[in-house]
Amino acid sequence: MAVSPQKAHSRLPFSLVSQALIRAGAHGALHGGHPGDPRVGLTVPVATPAELREALAALGAAGARATLLVPVRLADLDPDTLRLATGAGHEVAGQGDPAGLPGLEVAAGQPVTAWTWDEALTLGQLRALAARGVRPLPLPSPSPELGLTLRVPPADLPGTVARLRTLRYRPVPVRELPELRAATPRDLLIHVYRRMVDDRFARAHGVLPLTGRADAVMRVALRPMPGALPFPPGSLAAELHLHSPRLVGLNARGSLTAYRAYQRSLRDVAGALRERPEFGDARAVFAVTLFHGPLEKNGFAVVSLPPAQARVYGLGFRVMRLVYGTRVAPSETEPRMAWMEREAFLARHG
Repeated sequence: MAVSPQKAHSRLPFSLVSQALIRAGAHGALHGGHPGDPRVGLTVPVATPAELREALAALGAAGARATLLVPVRLADLDPDTLRLATGAGHEVAGQGDPAGLPGLEVAAGQPVTAWTWDEALTLGQLRALAARGVRPLPLPSPSPELGLTLRVPPADLPGTVARLRTLRYRPVPVRELPELRAATPRDLLIHVYRRMVDDRFARAHGVLPLTGRADAVMRVALRPMPGALPFPPGSLAAELHLHSPRLVGLNARGSLTAYRAYQRSLRDVAGALRERPEFGDARAVFAVTLFHGPLEKNGFAVVSLPPAQARVYGLGFRVMRLVYGTRVAPSETEPRMAWMEREAFLARHG
């Protein structure tokens, strides 16, 4: 029996295709806020009145506010607690079937302007939400990232909020993210680049992220010593890598902000050298980078690369600048190698 194209596409599965549409801004989907601001959009799914009360109690105890992802049926089941939530400064966003949305707005006492994506939503429902000015929330990040969102179950709120603050993040409702904006196709391209290039490189080379803290920008990998350095063949070294999108975001707040984050992150590398067994044999720390000036000021020796190698690295850095969209031209245009012997690095930064 033939199925009409309209029926075959009446439901949009929560798949790679639908996620790509969200990231590209379909139906006015939101992307996030300023990529260098420590605020993260805290979203909390609540499916029942008990979960709603649990979330409010946990957020109240933590002194935090959030975006509550609320199904429409809670407007009938527990309207009083919904009104308490908005009175406490929380944002109410929808989840699930949007039928009865006006009742949710009445119970909450505020307009509902955002909805979380769900594999059960149909294209017709998404269009109807968009016509009412209700926009899909950003897809949540799997880990805290500047300007993005996290989704946290009510039971995990106490520990998560405490951890976010320890890491210098500021959890807020999504509507309070500074410079909150709509997603664009470029956001999708950046996401694909990070998954297909950055993440793949990190897995292939064993890159350890040292970026838990909101202002941390370094990653490190154990690598064979480059031949240009004065160590015996077979020696190992710790190679520095930047969290490029975060550094770009911090630099958008100010060059001094980015420089201080860069310096603090060298202490994170020293901590990894001291505490991680796999880096016990690293005899030096090095990086091939355009940011060799700041490293030189922090005790690194700087050497020039062979011309062909410098051109290859230079091309790679230009691609990254194009992808991540930094508007600040680097002070150096020629990549160089900066290096420092392990004990000297630990004495200065550890």
